[in-house]
Amino acid sequence: MNKRFIVVVIDSFGIGAMEDVPIVRPADIGSNTCLSLINYPSEKKWDNLIQLGLINALGIEKDQFKFSKNCIFGKSKLKHFGADSYFGHQEIAGTDVKKPEFTKLSNHIDTIEADLLQQGFIVERITKNNLQLLKVNNVICIGDNMETDLGQAINVVGALDDCGFDLIKKIGFIVRNHVKVPRVIAFGGSNVTIEDITNNIFTKDEFIGVDAPGSGVYRKNYNVIHIGYGVDASKQVPIKLAEKNINNYFYGKVENIVDNPKGINFPCVDTYDTMTKLINDLDSCDEGFFFLNVQETDLAGHDENAERYIEKLNIVDERLAKLQEKIKTDDILIVMADHGNDPTIGHRRHTREYVPILVYKPNISGVTNIGTLETLADVGATVAEYFGTTIQCGTSFLNKIIK
Repeated sequence: MNKRFIVVVIDSFGIGAMEDVPIVRPADIGSNTCLSLINYPSEKKWDNLIQLGLINALGIEKDQFKFSKNCIFGKSKLKHFGADSYFGHQEIAGTDVKKPEFTKLSNHIDTIEADLLQQGFIVERITKNNLQLLKVNNVICIGDNMETDLGQAINVVGALDDCGFDLIKKIGFIVRNHVKVPRVIAFGGSNVTIEDITNNIFTKDEFIGVDAPGSGVYRKNYNVIHIGYGVDASKQVPIKLAEKNINNYFYGKVENIVDNPKGINFPCVDTYDTMTKLINDLDSCDEGFFFLNVQETDLAGHDENAERYIEKLNIVDERLAKLQEKIKTDDILIVMADHGNDPTIGHRRHTREYVPILVYKPNISGVTNIGTLETLADVGATVAEYFGTTIQCGTSFLNKIIK
């Protein structure tokens, strides 16, 4: 019998700060992305999310946001350090993420510069507040990532119209050879000049980088590759399924985060378009693993724009109604997040929060609480068991949702 498992990740839609936040991330104390958006005075159309058990997972009723009476829900801790989209999705796919080396560009700027010069690039140093970053061929800047935990990533950001994405990627892999940070993120956008990028350079503590949202690179034709550290894709769900000749279909940002060499990828940022592609594919694809990321919620969080965040969630909710119409008897849908990004907390970085785990299959009757998962990898393990295979990390909860 043909079977389908669909995982929709609403990027950054956390439901409350994890217990270790006061120790490991004090800036995130009090964060609760979902509750903050509920409290924000903007129209919310979340009927389907509520029916799926979002408020049950949140644990707090307020006004029209009531507990669902027919749902399967739970929540999950983040096992990966900090709060990170790249490692969050690696964790979902089945990786037990190990902590790499947090560092700053200044510790590696000399060796990166020497390598670039040796390969024939034109390299300049830009200095601000006694800190320096690199400008390459007058189209790309290499600096610290200022949007996530400082020291967790190095950005390679380019004026896409002037250099093309291949050059941005090439510089990214050169940088990757010299650092052990969790991620080197190479990206660019259209209608952006090198002046837009350099005019948005700022410093914090001993770090220097580009204010990526301020530079405008996210606004049009955003291209990105996340070059990770220490992830073994061969032990993740997509590879294990491919070995059983089960197709993987990736949509949105997940296609440039998680390795899917034998699957089908649909790169897209727009929320409506990304979800609509999945919905349409379900008409013709009667078996496989479907993995989708809604990126625009995360971008709104980075911009500290609660109104835009809510607008994107309203689109998600409307598309979920159409998606649920496509779910057949043996299909399973999970709607979840990978961390938080509370737009009201007072900073632009991700927030370390529990995430909702909302399970949908036809004919749910009553309320089933699957509890608190120890790792997002439990989702990957559940997908694996559903298709008759296993992965190294995570504990399947399939028996709690199929009775």
